[in-house]
Amino acid sequence: MALTCGSGLHDRHDVYAAQCPCREVLDLLANKWSALAVGALEEGPQRFGALQRRLEGVSPKVLTQTLRRLEEHGFVDRTVYPEVPLHVEYALTELGRGVAGPLGALRSWVESHLDEIHGARAGAS
Repeated sequence: MALTCGSGLHDRHDVYAAQCPCREVLDLLANKWSALAVGALEEGPQRFGALQRRLEGVSPKVLTQTLRRLEEHGFVDRTVYPEVPLHVEYALTELGRGVAGPLGALRSWVESHLDEIHGARAGAS
C-alpha cells in the first residue's frame, strides 16, 4: 500500500519503487547490526563499550557506523556528558522505540524458527 508523501519529496511512499527514500530506511533497519543495536538499546541508555560487549562480534568501526546512521535517521540519540573522561550514552528516541517492537518480533521469529531454516537449507544441498 503506497502512501502519499507528506514532505513533497516524491509522489508516494513505496518501498518497491526504485527511487523511493523508503528503501534507504529499509536498508538501515534490515541490517543485522542495526536490528541488534536497537534491541540492546531497548534495555535503556548504554555506553559504546557496553553495546559492543552486548553485540558480540561487531567491530568498533561497524558499531560506530551503525550508531551514526541510526542517529542520522532519528532512531537513536547520542548524549555526551562533559566529564573527564568523556561519557557518551546512546538511547532510543521515540521513533526508535516505535521500530523496536517490529524488529524484536523479527529477532524472536528467527530464534524460534532457526532449526526449520537450517533443516530447509540442509535439504536443499
